Amino acid sequence: MYVKRDGEGEILLVSRELTPQCDEYLAADSRELLDFMFEQESRNDLAHFQASDLAFVRVLEDVIELLMDKGVIRFTELPEAAQQKVMERQSMRHRLNGLHLVADQDEDDGVI
Repeated sequence: MYVKRDGEGEILLVSRELTPQCDEYLAADSRELLDFMFEQESRNDLAHFQASDLAFVRVLEDVIELLMDKGVIRFTELPEAAQQKVMERQSMRHRLNGLHLVADQDEDDGVI
């Protein structure tokens, strides 16, 4: 494997082939290369997990709204901190939807 390093000697880029950018050879089982690859994979996993969290927040918003609409729970039964967060999210969503910055595809197809 061939690598490109930054000014401090840290691996920035890896290539299977020698390129103008990646011109230093490291064995594929090199501890330094394996650490770099694991770190990159961990970052990708974390980014995917965070994106999933953002989508799941929307699901929770919809579930809370549905439960309140059906009278299963009352807004005032939520802990005060939860009430604040729900109101903040509703306010932000309303403002952003008014500016057409948030695409609300979910509401059109009836899927939560």
